[in-house]
Amino acid sequence: MTSYMQKKETIERKWYVIDAQDAVLGRVAAKAAHMLRGKHKATYTPHIDCGDNIIIINADKVVLTGNKMEDKKYYNHSMYPGGLRVRTAKVMKEQYPVEMVERAVKGMLPHTRLGRQMYKKLFVYAGSEHPHMAQKPEKIEVK
Repeated sequence: MTSYMQKKETIERKWYVIDAQDAVLGRVAAKAAHMLRGKHKATYTPHIDCGDNIIIINADKVVLTGNKMEDKKYYNHSMYPGGLRVRTAKVMKEQYPVEMVERAVKGMLPHTRLGRQMYKKLFVYAGSEHPHMAQKPEKIEVK
């Protein structure tokens, strides 16, 4: 018996909305990454981008457990001497909530060309409004 291998031409993509209000950041990111990869489908094929489009709303209301608000650090470097910039999760949540959620999801995707292709199907918004209503996205619950 042979395994089923999906082809690029036969992929059907759906749109899903994840409401991050009062949800834990890691759980939201894990669910989004799982669906971006397409692992929730019976036709999952590892070498094909068969995942769906994911919209995450209310990124500014996401929750971090424990002492992560003060202890967790986000690092950026400009590649110039002395160009290291360090921010705490509290600063990221207040000033850059979209980037915080995007980084969490991106870290859970493969770090390859395929992962970059999957990442392009992620749309994160700080508020509860999004411009993708025409696609009729289905709502997903994160526990």
